[in-house]
Formats: sequence, C-alpha cells, structure tokens
Amino acid sequence: MRSTRRTPRRTTLRTAAVVVGAAAVLAVPVGSAFADSSAGAPVAPGAPVVVRLADGAVAKVYKTGPNRFEADIFAGSTKLDTLVSRGGGVAYGRSDGLRVVLQPNGGVTSWTEGGEKSRPKVKAKAVAPAPVRVVMPDGRIAKLAADGAGAGAGGERAVISLPDGEVLGAIDLRHPSAVHDAWTYKLVRDGERVKFVVIDGRGGGSSWVYDFGSGKLVEAYGVGAGARAGAGSGGLR
Repeated sequence: MRSTRRTPRRTTLRTAAVVVGAAAVLAVPVGSAFADSSAGAPVAPGAPVVVRLADGAVAKVYKTGPNRFEADIFAGSTKLDTLVSRGGGVAYGRSDGLRVVLQPNGGVTSWTEGGEKSRPKVKAKAVAPAPVRVVMPDGRIAKLAADGAGAGAGGERAVISLPDGEVLGAIDLRHPSAVHDAWTYKLVRDGERVKFVVIDGRGGGSSWVYDFGSGKLVEAYGVGAGARAGAGSGGLR
C-alpha cells in the first residue's frame, strides 16, 4: 500500500485545489485542444493508473484514501509535481502550455494551449467589394454593389438616387426592375454575368447596358441606330 505522506519537492508545475461545483468550470477553458487523456479512478489503493497527457507527459494516479487521489506528473523521468484531490475537490496545474486537471473521482484531463491544435479555425470572411458608381443618361446615379461573393453570385443590388443623394429605390435579382419618370432600370443575368440596363421610355426606347462588376458601358442602343458596343468606361454624363 502506498504511503499518503509526501516529501517536499521542487516543481515547475503550478497547482491548486478548488471546490467542486462552480469552480470546476476553471478546468476547461474555451478554445483549448484536448488530448484523449481522461482516466477512470483507481478502484483501490495500490498500483497507479497511468494516463498519457496532451503534450506526451504522463500522470500516475493513485487512490491514497477515502475521497482522496493523487496524480504524479512526469515529463520523461523528471517529476514535475503531484496534484492532490481530497474531500471532493478538484486539483489543477499548469506548466508552460500544458494544463492538467485531477477530478474528485481520480479522473485526469489535460490539454495544451498556444499550439496549432488550440487555435480555433476562423473562416475567412468574404469582403464585399466597394460599390461601383454609374452616372446614367437621365442624370441620376446608380450604385452597383455585390455581396462578398462578388458579381454574378446572386447578391447583386443597384441603388438608384438623385444627384443630391436622395434615394429613389433599389433593385436586385429577386426584384430586378423599377420604373421612375418613364425611365426603366433593370438587372439582367447573362450567363454567369449580370448586366445593368437603363431604358429611356420617353426617347422611344433607347437603352444603355452596363457591366455590373465594373460599371463599364458595354452596349448602347439608339432608336433606329442599332447597337454601339464599348462606348466608354462609366456612365454617360
């Protein structure tokens, strides 16, 4: 039977005992990387249960009395410290990035912090491109904006406003058309591309077609004049 008396020792593993209950939440910080290092309690005093810890160290767990367990922590042949759980308390220790918890039933849990495994995986957030400003033939302004997936991905939106900034309305691919003062504004999907179309209802149906992603005028249709392609790099002024 193993003696419960402990001799003084030098240690690099800082330890503490806490009361079971609310304080036990200190044992498991968010964002840590766990090892498969839980162990059941020794059923009787005697030979230890050996637990492999998260960083490769080991804990030798002994039952040293009623409601009392001790865990000797070793890194190779070097003994770092002993955690003691008594009277239903939780003991925990730390050494560099290693965290070790001795539970009231003799179970051991360990994890590492600061290593690659403990870093939460952060999904890259898509950044929406800046809106493209188009000055249309009727003098109004269209701001063409897509969501973070970019033009053609289904998040296209055009906001129509007066030159002084007053917003008249907005269109998207679910509601792709709007009319104001006989001028029609449309979003049209052309394969994988989206185009912004402006139609002059007062001038007999002349129209202007803009590439959504760049705001570049790619086609212009005059009544009786047919199409003119590539007519500039912005809206008509």
